[in-house]
Amino acid sequence: MTVARHRPGRLCNDRVPASSEVLLSALDRPLSRVLRDVTSLINSSVDLETTLQHLVDAACQHDAWSMAAVMSIDQADGNAVVVTRHDPSQLTKSYRNRWTLATSPSLIALTRNDPVIIRDAQESIEFPGYREEAIQRGYRTVVVLPLGCRDMEDRAMVLSVQSRDVVDLSAADLAFLQTIVHLGAIAVDKAHRLRAEHAAAAQLQNALAAHSTLMHQVLSDGSVASAASMVETFLPNAIVVVDLTANLVVAGRSPKPDLIDTDRWREEMDDCMSRQFLRLARDISDQAGLEMRKLYLNCGGHHLNLPAAVEPLVVDGKTVGALIVFSLDANFGDLDHLLLQSARFALSVQLMRSHLRFQTESQTSSELFMEIVSGNWRNVDDLTARARRLGIDVNATARLVAIGLPETVPEKAKTIPELHRSIMRLAGQLAPQATAAALGEIILCRIPDAPRDADTVVKTFVRKLIEETQWLIGTKPIIVAGKTCSSIHDYPQAWLECERMIRLAVRFNRTGLLAPQDFGPFPLLLSAADSKEVRSFVDIAIGAVVRHDEAHATDYIRTLTVFLEHGCRSQACADAMELHVTTLRYRLNRIQELFGIEIDSPERRFALELAIRLNETIAREQPV
Repeated sequence: MTVARHRPGRLCNDRVPASSEVLLSALDRPLSRVLRDVTSLINSSVDLETTLQHLVDAACQHDAWSMAAVMSIDQADGNAVVVTRHDPSQLTKSYRNRWTLATSPSLIALTRNDPVIIRDAQESIEFPGYREEAIQRGYRTVVVLPLGCRDMEDRAMVLSVQSRDVVDLSAADLAFLQTIVHLGAIAVDKAHRLRAEHAAAAQLQNALAAHSTLMHQVLSDGSVASAASMVETFLPNAIVVVDLTANLVVAGRSPKPDLIDTDRWREEMDDCMSRQFLRLARDISDQAGLEMRKLYLNCGGHHLNLPAAVEPLVVDGKTVGALIVFSLDANFGDLDHLLLQSARFALSVQLMRSHLRFQTESQTSSELFMEIVSGNWRNVDDLTARARRLGIDVNATARLVAIGLPETVPEKAKTIPELHRSIMRLAGQLAPQATAAALGEIILCRIPDAPRDADTVVKTFVRKLIEETQWLIGTKPIIVAGKTCSSIHDYPQAWLECERMIRLAVRFNRTGLLAPQDFGPFPLLLSAADSKEVRSFVDIAIGAVVRHDEAHATDYIRTLTVFLEHGCRSQACADAMELHVTTLRYRLNRIQELFGIEIDSPERRFALELAIRLNETIAREQPV
């Protein structure tokens, strides 16, 4: 293995510089024209394959070289692989295209970054593989030069040229080859850049086309499921779309196809995983952007730990859904993020329609039922006609079911609309004509009477409602099944009874399906709470105490309440209020001195407790 110096016939391992000064002194004018032609040939290439072919063709423009080839170095496989060659003679069709790196000059050329020269391959014993092929194909001198660039698979490349005769390389010959290699490396880099630019342009075009297609889809009143299916065709990753406006989860292809196929993934989503994704979407902040999460799922007997990007879908400042994209990695480039934002925007537009439709329907039904249950009708026929236009026959037999929330539920203003959506969905599944309206903090559901088993239908609805609400807010709701209404005139009284029952349930911290008998005489007493006599009784009994507490920030009413609840036992009451028993007795004496309240007989204790209870329920009674 040898490398030519300046003196012909002398071989060594020194590299000869290929500067322009050496070229001008070593090359004659005809060879300069050859270099010009070579440069034009290489520069005319636009893709890597053509560039490499032009490179080996250009190397053979010099009279000394008859054949040439470009080889990629596959170090993982331990071979040098021929990717293109130039052999005008084509003496044989059985070329050797793989060379073992351990005995190949290609790896030596790359390692030393110097040309490797085999003066006579037919006589060389250092590279027996070359010797065998040299005899077969009839070449003698071989020069292997590192190209200084890489192929499409990121493998280093070398240029190998062969001559029919033994050639003693001059400095000009070696400079010529090095110039060819340098020009080739420039052309290869250009081909890589052009390919990257074409790929980027194609991706941008695809992104714009995808955005246009998505917007056309959502503007043509398509469904969330169809929009989600289209989004997945544009993104390289598996996705899940959550629609909170309909409590819907749309699953795309499986994020782990090696473990779970797509059909099984979608079945598991419908059966048991949808609520986890609904919860994930509900927990996202309205102001959140793209969030990276780790999702732990139990799917088909497999415990999955899936990295995912969660993109909230926001309408009017409220999160109405989410786009979950699985396994974002380093290959998820800028254009993929652009597609992701297009998908987010398109899905948000789609959900905006559902959100606005729900808001409009909710407001319309709430206004209608507010007027119906108020009993203050200007024109009954007009009200009945308005209800009929919404598909509601108020003179057909129907059952009212009122749903409220216990005092412990936080952020009721946010929870009520979510619960309203769920109730509308459940009611729609129960009966097409069933409707629900939000009246303040109470949701009133109207269920048309079934021809048979009406009670069973209501019980089924209540059971599903309790299960849904408990999952949604973590606690049972308050549910009151009202009386059957046969005409519009029955609604005000039925609503009033339901409303009072829910206020009592809130007062006594009761949940679930409740009936009047669950509260003893209080529903009856509360039904009379609007009368002047009842209000006068409350004012005479404890009115002065209430006003004193408000004016002086005292705690006399609470003291009386706790004292009565503990059977008028001073020590038990003091412990409950965390007071010393002497302090409690002083406070009770003070109440007696100021207001003349006596609790020395069962009748007076009952009257006082009744006044306190009525005062609490009246105070909680707020117009809807």
